[in-house]
Amino acid sequence: MTVAEGLFQFLAQERVGWGTPAPAAVAREMAALDARRALIVASTTLATRTDLIAAIEAELGDGLAGLFTGCREHTPIDTVIDCAAAIRRSEADIVVTVGGGTPIDTVKAAILCLAEDVRDAEALKSYRVTVAEDGARTVPAVGPSAVRQIAVPTTLSGAEFSNIAGVTDPARGIKDAYIARDSAPAAVILDPAATVHTPEWLWLSTGVRAVDHAVETLCSRSAQPLPDATAIHALKIFADALPRTKESPDDLAARRDCQLAVWLAAFGLGRVEYGASHGIGHQLGAVGGVPHGHTSCVMLPSVLRWNAPANAARQALVSDAFGRAGEAAADVVADLIARLGQPGTLRAVGITEDQLDTIAEGSLGNMMVRSNPRPITEAAQVREILDMAW
Repeated sequence: MTVAEGLFQFLAQERVGWGTPAPAAVAREMAALDARRALIVASTTLATRTDLIAAIEAELGDGLAGLFTGCREHTPIDTVIDCAAAIRRSEADIVVTVGGGTPIDTVKAAILCLAEDVRDAEALKSYRVTVAEDGARTVPAVGPSAVRQIAVPTTLSGAEFSNIAGVTDPARGIKDAYIARDSAPAAVILDPAATVHTPEWLWLSTGVRAVDHAVETLCSRSAQPLPDATAIHALKIFADALPRTKESPDDLAARRDCQLAVWLAAFGLGRVEYGASHGIGHQLGAVGGVPHGHTSCVMLPSVLRWNAPANAARQALVSDAFGRAGEAAADVVADLIARLGQPGTLRAVGITEDQLDTIAEGSLGNMMVRSNPRPITEAAQVREILDMAW
């Protein structure tokens, strides 16, 4: 009897903390990492319309090296170069990122730039993950970085729990993956009070994104026991806590539960192979500008339906976790999306019919599309899924 091989790669992530307000927690984590000068990376909205960034700056005092607010949605490659340059100019030895997937991914890729002394977009492109015709992926080697990241997430995207950065190349209309061990935040601070300024649509849709992490972990063709266990528990928490945050946005306990569920859902991220919901979603962002959370809302049910002939038994774990054993996982997930008031079709997020072939063709080069549990080898198959979601 042949025993299947397995290997679980832990992140280069030292600490995850909750229960302490973000400003004090940032100072605590800087001390734990022996860091002295922090560049804060955050959105202009957080910096100018809330008191969160000012409170962190006040806590840092002389340890503040500056503020960078140049991140843009879908992480265009030029913003990564700008961020890396800002880190160099500031002489920071740590980056404190406050926000969602966009700033966190921007800093992940910027840390790769620091590790490899990358200073322009063309040089950075040589470090993107590539996928061959047979689906084999090439991940360029990246050395260690002297500068790490402390992440204070304000959405449920889960970007803080991976070492994969999604970076858009506008010239090609493609969102590429960049992977480096030290790109994973060294510390993550979960503070539900820091999330109350997040717009409701963004909070709830990124919650679906985290559900997508758990679902594609359970349905992976390379599933593993630890991610399976954490994904199942994450879905049980989300089934209760995510609707509670819609009903009562000021319920900090429910928000904290969602943040903890994001952590649990992300144990498979980068450690087991994801599928077409994430992979096609990357192209929806690159081609149509669809926010990450909404890509999961519109793609996950259709991907589950398309994949059902290949992994029905794994999908049953999803339904069981939601307390709806015997029902189709696609229906269970679609019901949650509708209950949260999030869009359920490509049309609803602004994708036009003339974009579908471009999205399908671009998706073939995505490593997650090529590791889908039901094999995808041609654009026509992606188009089938897109038509289901139309």
